[in-house]
Amino acid sequence: MQAIKRHYLLALAFLLLIALFSSLFIGRYAISPLDVSRLIRAQLTGMDSGLAPAAHTAFFTIRLPRIIGTVFVGGGLAAAGAVFQGVFKNPMSSPDILGSSAGSGLGAAIGILLAFPIVPVQIMSFAGGLLAVAVTCGISYSIERRNVSPLTLVLTGLVAASIFNAGISLTKYVADPSNTLPAITFFLLGTFSSVGTGAILPLAILITASLIPMLLLRWKLSVLSMGDEEALTMGVNSGLLRGVMILCATVITSTTVSFCGIIGWVGLVVPHLARMIVGSNYVKLLPASILLGASFTLVVDNIARSLLSFELPIGILTALMGAPFFLILLKRGKRGWA
Repeated sequence: MQAIKRHYLLALAFLLLIALFSSLFIGRYAISPLDVSRLIRAQLTGMDSGLAPAAHTAFFTIRLPRIIGTVFVGGGLAAAGAVFQGVFKNPMSSPDILGSSAGSGLGAAIGILLAFPIVPVQIMSFAGGLLAVAVTCGISYSIERRNVSPLTLVLTGLVAASIFNAGISLTKYVADPSNTLPAITFFLLGTFSSVGTGAILPLAILITASLIPMLLLRWKLSVLSMGDEEALTMGVNSGLLRGVMILCATVITSTTVSFCGIIGWVGLVVPHLARMIVGSNYVKLLPASILLGASFTLVVDNIARSLLSFELPIGILTALMGAPFFLILLKRGKRGWA
């Protein structure tokens, strides 16, 4: 059985490679596989590709950074969702369960309202996500003092998210309807159009730095999902592990929103699909979620930027595709999730 599941991971990695390869040629600016090989060869050797400068710009400045960013965001959101589902022992947990998406959205909305440049807006968005989770944890600890239960964190997260969402609504209400309001709305709907060459490095560093502890401690997540008492008997500090996982998942979610807006359903649907494929052991489940999340987000983004003459917000497409897909998973996969 373990060998079969290992083959599943290889198959998922191969699926991601196919999605990556096909994404290079999809877009409103047509670039053939031969053109891509010429562009890459010219970039590596300094030779002339023989193609128009627009092809070089479209591929290296717009398309390739966007594809790389999509992979990091999709894999990161799926990992965050899988981690939260194990930490809170709740199959409905998603990366925004503690209010990080709402907090990041409010930070970005305020930055756009104040007409800040893109970098300060991203910083405010990232800080807003961290603030929202800090508020959630602070209120939870003020309620229970010691040994805060996962249920208290989840319920407090719903309250915090509601407050920050109210702040977003207030920001929209006072925004200029002819200029600022559309900018806030478009950003919050989610898009990878803002992921350029300058965004790749911070995006990759923050998400990778958060994924590393998750992957190194993933075997402990399987123990934690059995319950705090079981974790204690096996020498796992459930409180410390839960705090580390929440911090890592929060950084991923806040980073995603600050660069790409709110992208829902990836962190909820993909871990369930991965669990049906490789099982509930986080040693296999977490890598499978990362691979599937990256592939799923790539496919959705390809549709978003090529289906119509204008680009669709990816948050709309993930909801339209994720919600029915989740219902199918619920109908077909009624076995235990944890």
